[in-house]
Amino acid sequence: IYDPCCGSGGMFVQSEKFVEAHGGKIGDIAIYGQESNPTTRRLAVMNLALRGIEADFGPEHADTFRRDLHPDLRADYVLANPPFNDSDWFRKDDDVRWQYGVPPRGNANFAWVQHFIHHLAPAAPGSSGGMAGFVLANGSMSSNQSGEGTIRQALIEADLVDCMVALPGQLFYSTQIPVCLWFLAKSKAADAKRGFRERRKQTLFIDARKMGTLIDRVHRELTEADNAKIVNTYHAWRGDVVAGGADPGPNGLNAAVYNDIPGFCKSATTKEISSHGYVLTPGRFVGAEEAEDDGEPFEKKMPRLVGELRAQFAESAKLEQAIKENLERLGYAG
Repeated sequence: IYDPCCGSGGMFVQSEKFVEAHGGKIGDIAIYGQESNPTTRRLAVMNLALRGIEADFGPEHADTFRRDLHPDLRADYVLANPPFNDSDWFRKDDDVRWQYGVPPRGNANFAWVQHFIHHLAPAAPGSSGGMAGFVLANGSMSSNQSGEGTIRQALIEADLVDCMVALPGQLFYSTQIPVCLWFLAKSKAADAKRGFRERRKQTLFIDARKMGTLIDRVHRELTEADNAKIVNTYHAWRGDVVAGGADPGPNGLNAAVYNDIPGFCKSATTKEISSHGYVLTPGRFVGAEEAEDDGEPFEKKMPRLVGELRAQFAESAKLEQAIKENLERLGYAG
C-alpha cells in the first residue's frame, strides 16, 4: 500500500484495521509513504510505531513532485487524500510520470492522479494489477481548463477509471470544498484471484450527494448504512464473489446483486462517457430518482388536489382580509 502524501498516516492505520477486520494480521501488508512536512512525517512515524506497524517513509521528508522517494515502487494499492487544487507545486515538464498529458502549473490535481498511476503495479497473467482510490475536489471530474479535460479524456480512453463517487458536502472539518472519490484500475480484465468480473470499457457512477446525516449545523457524516450501500454497490458491480454472499452469474456479474438505480448508480460504457464530453460527474449518468407511486389513481388524486388548493385559496383570502382590517385600525388603510 502506498500513499505519497500520507500526512500523519491515517490511511495506513485504517488499512491495517481493515485487514484485521477481515481475518488478516498486522504485517500482512507492506506500507510505503512520503510526506513533505517534517513535523507531520514525524507524527506518521510515531503513529504507526505506537500501533506496531512497520512502514517505509523514505530517509527523510521530501516533496513528492521534486523528489520521489520510492521511484521504483509499483504498488498493489494506492490510497491518498492529496491537497485539493494545489497551485503551489513544482512541475518538471519532461517528467516520466506525465504519461497522459502535462498537468497545468496552476493546479496539481492531475499531477497527483498521474503520479498514482505511475506507481501502480502492472497487470500480469492472472492479475489485474494495481488499483488506486483517492479523494479529489469535484472540479477534477469536469474541468477543461489548461488541458485538464484532455488529460481526463486520455485516462478514460486508456480505460483506467473504474468508479466515480460524488460525495455530499460538509464532510470535512478543514474545508467546505465538495469532493469526490476516484477509483482507478490498471486493468479491468477478469481477475479470478480477486474475484473480479470482466468490465473493460465500463465505469460505475455513484451519486451519494444526498446521503449522510448532519451532526451539527455545518458538518455531515456518512452512517455505517450509507458506507455499506456505497461499498456493496461497487463490489456487486465488480462482480466480487463476496458481494451479497452470492456466486457471480454470467460474465462474473450476479444481476440479482447489481442493478442500475435511477438517481443513485449507473454502469456506463466508455462510448456513453465520450458522448458527455468525457465529464465524469455521476449526476450526468445516474439520472433522476424515481418517484414513489402512492397507489392513488390519477382520476381521484387530481380532484382531491384541486379541492385542497381551493380551500387554501379561501384561507388565504380570509388572512388577507384580516390583515387589511388590522392595518385600518392602525391608521394605515388604503
